[in-house]
Amino acid sequence: MKYFSLIWAALFRSKTRTFLTLLSVVAAFLLFGLLDSVRVAFTSGGGVAGADRLVVSSRLSLTQMLPLNLEQKIAATPGVKQVAYAAWFGGIYKDPKNFFPNFSVGPGYLDLYPEYLIPPDQLKAWENDRTGAVVGDALAKKFGWKVGDTIPLQATIFPQKDGSNAWPLTLRGTFTVADDKKKGEENQLLFHWKYFDEANQYVNGQVGWYMVKLDNVDHATRVAKAIDAISENSDRETKSQTEQAFNQSFLKQFADIGFIVTAIMGAVFFTLLLLTGNTMAQAVRERVPELAILKTLGFTNGSVLALVLAESVLLVVLGGLIGMGMAAVLMPILGKLTGGALPVGSIPVETWGLGLALMVGIGLVVGALPSLRAMRLKIVDALAGR
Repeated sequence: MKYFSLIWAALFRSKTRTFLTLLSVVAAFLLFGLLDSVRVAFTSGGGVAGADRLVVSSRLSLTQMLPLNLEQKIAATPGVKQVAYAAWFGGIYKDPKNFFPNFSVGPGYLDLYPEYLIPPDQLKAWENDRTGAVVGDALAKKFGWKVGDTIPLQATIFPQKDGSNAWPLTLRGTFTVADDKKKGEENQLLFHWKYFDEANQYVNGQVGWYMVKLDNVDHATRVAKAIDAISENSDRETKSQTEQAFNQSFLKQFADIGFIVTAIMGAVFFTLLLLTGNTMAQAVRERVPELAILKTLGFTNGSVLALVLAESVLLVVLGGLIGMGMAAVLMPILGKLTGGALPVGSIPVETWGLGLALMVGIGLVVGALPSLRAMRLKIVDALAGR
């Protein structure tokens, strides 16, 4: 740019003020980079794995269980390649703060998850052990579990028929997930639904949901409607949806991540607009005589307008790039610290695009009034101090 050195000099005319404002912009876009990356991760497709899977659950609530005999009817639906079922258990390990997903699963459940890598001998040992369990590698490392250990799971919902809350399980295998963005799925425990069904006190012959593998991912909508039609107008109506849609609806029971991120960042950027707007207004006010001299030297009104706008945009873009760069460095570190529970390995392209648009947009907005004032400046009044 022809006048870049002039813009740069004007920007750092008051180094302390510029540094503090720049620090605020960096903090705002650091927060934006982290939060929006999480939003994108939880609301986007999340990769190819699972695109051919449907989740069939109760239309009323995830807590409403479904009859086991529905399995055969779902399996007979055209377009269905394989069916397995599972039920939420909700047990705890030693202390309620040690919460992790744990549920019972029916035969062939892990066959629907080829991305879960488990040694064949461990898989066979688990299948042959009625009270056996498999856990994700991250969960096993967290608690120091090894194959052969007894995991004293305590029921919070389903006691055994003898009234005991103790559900001791023998660890028979651990699985890993190759995709770094899905490492959070290693924080779960699976055991046999048959053991759960035989031993629990309250529910028998019922499952929490069905996992359905499609023969063609393009038939998902048709197959989902056909499955839901099986139990239509009954007291156990189902809702079939893609695994991605199911996970998003499950998360929204706890919080609407998109709304939370939008609300937080709205407040942050509103504050940033006020702060940077005040900085630019003060900077132009202090440089009125200098701007008048520029006009005296032949700079047009449009040129002065462009110089002030460019200064404003440069300030926000510079701070924004530093902030998002720091977020890009921190994101994989946070992902590892959470054991993969934060399903983000880097800043998504979508977040970078939105971030750059916000940088330019905020820069133009906060620079609009100061630049218009500079453009309308009269040389005689400015030099006279009026």
